[in-house]
Amino acid sequence: KEFLVEISGTTVTITCPLTEDNIVWEVTGTRLPFQERKYVIENHDSSPVNVSCSADGKKRHEMYLKARVCANCEELDALAVTGIITADLLITFGVLILVYYFSKDRKGRASASAGSRPRGQKMQRPPPVPNPDYEPIRKGQRDVYAGLESRGF
Repeated sequence: KEFLVEISGTTVTITCPLTEDNIVWEVTGTRLPFQERKYVIENHDSSPVNVSCSADGKKRHEMYLKARVCANCEELDALAVTGIITADLLITFGVLILVYYFSKDRKGRASASAGSRPRGQKMQRPPPVPNPDYEPIRKGQRDVYAGLESRGF
């Protein structure tokens, strides 16, 4: 048989596996005046404790208790934890599906925008616009450049 340990907040309740009436409890070597099957530790400080119970000094059961307790903890049953995890997974998958569909639509629209090039044929560039400072001398316009004399080197 085993001890039954129940933890609620900072209260730890230990039930001895013995069924006799006169139960003697010992906590880290100190004998306690309790004679019931249940021993309640109020405001437990999470420190490890050796606990033993015996009936008339004959049958003795020992246990090493290392229970972490907290004052502000909330107790959740298995159904609540399952519900929280399921809701979290559904929300996560919903967001993933929304992001997938919105990114899929946006990719299709980006190729039709004005700044993109058609992918099929490469269009040739038009020749660059000539700079008016370097225009070639045409016939009939030599008088513009007549004032310039050629230098002999």
